[in-house]
Amino acid sequence: METYTAMRHFADSWGLLGMALFFVGAVIFAFRPGSRAKADEAARIPLQDD
Repeated sequence: METYTAMRHFADSWGLLGMALFFVGAVIFAFRPGSRAKADEAARIPLQDD
């Protein structure tokens, strides 16, 4: 049971902070300058006829 308690304490303290930082990083990555053109290009890939 000691492992469960340690993991629970870690998740309660640092796990939430890690998930919040990951979310903020993903939002910044998605809305960075110049990303719209790359996203539009990637969105058109399935529609291209090779």
